Amino acid sequence: MLKINKPLVFFDIESTGLDIINDKIIEITILKISITGEKKIFTFKINPGISIPLENSKIHGIYDKDVKNSPSFRKVGNKIKQLINNCDLVGFNILKFDLPILIEEFRNNKINFSIKNINIIDVQKLYHLMEKRNLSSAYKFYCNKTLKNSHSSFNDTNATYEIFINQLEKYNKEEVFDLKGNKMGKISKNLNEINNTLNNNMIDLEGRFIMENNVPTFNFGKYKGKKIKEILKKHPEYYNWIIKGKFSNDTKEKIKKIKNNQ
Repeated sequence: MLKINKPLVFFDIESTGLDIINDKIIEITILKISITGEKKIFTFKINPGISIPLENSKIHGIYDKDVKNSPSFRKVGNKIKQLINNCDLVGFNILKFDLPILIEEFRNNKINFSIKNINIIDVQKLYHLMEKRNLSSAYKFYCNKTLKNSHSSFNDTNATYEIFINQLEKYNKEEVFDLKGNKMGKISKNLNEINNTLNNNMIDLEGRFIMENNVPTFNFGKYKGKKIKEILKKHPEYYNWIIKGKFSNDTKEKIKKIKNNQ
């Protein structure tokens, strides 16, 4: 049984997007557990005051019409604060997203909220620490074998071969979706088809640039999600920063090509 010294809150947030500064909360669910073990759950739908991008609505299923009559965060913020104030907090990816965007909403609406003297547990962080994503773990998962003498190129190469063959058997004919829920294709035993499924939006090997809706788009930094050509027109110095920076030759060649095709 989990030992707690103060009320424990699990929470999750849906929003207009992933920008914790500019995007807004549209739904928050709070599961509160008292010291005696009593559970209560609360869900708030919130009118963000801005339009929800259709591509994001398709992921979480919340559209503008669903929140048009909901209260603003300014109206429900204090109620949310009362539910979670002085509670330990738990969530999945809350350190990078849910908690920062919630704190931003509190600050924007002049609601004082402190995370001092509370425990904050990110379940995703624990998951990543305990379930490693390396070759040894993949070998154990797909082949049910222990990789001996890891970091020997001979052993690692043979293990990679075995993993790939087992992946094809395990996932054959299964559909693949990206993190936004978009269908990428299917896994098959045809190498060309696998390549098209996994790399259909790839521009450079580092993954700094990707194709979104057939448009070259930044996939890193302050312009992540922005169209490359538009940014280069408005901020030509950003192009120079990349060309002179510590990026691979492949990445530099690709942005040169994109720029020259303007």
